[in-house]
Amino acid sequence: MDNKLPTIKEIAKRLNVSVSTVSRALADHPRIGLRTKTRVQELAKELNYEPNAQAIFFKQRKTFVIGVILPYIREEFFSQAISGIEKAAMEHEYTILFGQSFDDPEREKKVVETMKKQRVDGLIISLSKQTQNYEHLQALEKFGIPVVYFDRVPPFEHAHKVYCNLFKGTVDMVNWLFGRGYKRIAIINGPEKLPATKERLNGYIEGFSKKKLKVDMQLVENTDLSKESTYRAVKSLLASKNPPTAIISFNDYVHMDAVQYAQQQNIQINKDLVFVSYANLPITSYTAHPPLVSIEQYPYGQGEKAMEIMISILNDKIEGKTGQQVVYYNEEMPATLVLNQQSLL
Repeated sequence: MDNKLPTIKEIAKRLNVSVSTVSRALADHPRIGLRTKTRVQELAKELNYEPNAQAIFFKQRKTFVIGVILPYIREEFFSQAISGIEKAAMEHEYTILFGQSFDDPEREKKVVETMKKQRVDGLIISLSKQTQNYEHLQALEKFGIPVVYFDRVPPFEHAHKVYCNLFKGTVDMVNWLFGRGYKRIAIINGPEKLPATKERLNGYIEGFSKKKLKVDMQLVENTDLSKESTYRAVKSLLASKNPPTAIISFNDYVHMDAVQYAQQQNIQINKDLVFVSYANLPITSYTAHPPLVSIEQYPYGQGEKAMEIMISILNDKIEGKTGQQVVYYNEEMPATLVLNQQSLL
């Protein structure tokens, strides 16, 4: 049995027409008559003809593939984000090529290089927690590969970004705690080099400033996001002469580790010591002590918006608008306080 896939040449030979006529008929070109177009399309259907994707990509200089790099797919935040990315990609007939950095800058560079070799049309990325050098990403512009950052975005202006305003969200969170009588408010922040960490700290300081109070830096701790590091941060806070009555955790995973350590010290969660957090991930609703209040960061929406921006950039490229001065997309999404009713019971 001949298992060879049918080609345009075979269709042209059977119908005694030129290859270019078949190609145009399959593309529904207006210069091809209805009778010829119908004959070509019916035979193509009969032979189960499929267009040669590689040939089309070569002609259009596009692969219709977008690279996506995330720190960890196992984290619910990023799994939601990639669902939003994929949904928007499919709506525009793009597929995604996915990779993980595992929060390692060197691995991130290797994945970026792989994406480049695969000739992706664009790259969407949430940076690793230790990324400080962005040359491997900025270099993609030389190859005509646009980059859209989301959630963990770089600190410079000339970049396409989608992110939540965590500065304002943190100010609102501090204000919410003060309004309920919590004065000793601590924060377990993230890795010091991460821009999102600085954003949270600035919001934390601003929240105190609005109350005309100075921040007690003994109430500020950092974690590298590992359980051991978070344990050390909580231990340090609880050992202070005037321990906190409330703790803001960097994210819901840090929150769960912090609560676990506090429980080991026989502390009554959200009674002796209250916890609030970021991300509002559904997984916390399955825990005994979810955050009293959490900041919704809309990971699905961030991912979807990042892909929509990418499509707009690529469409501008097709229409020849890239020769004009580059306008960088800067999409700021709301950071909404969400009250957890279960924790208030």
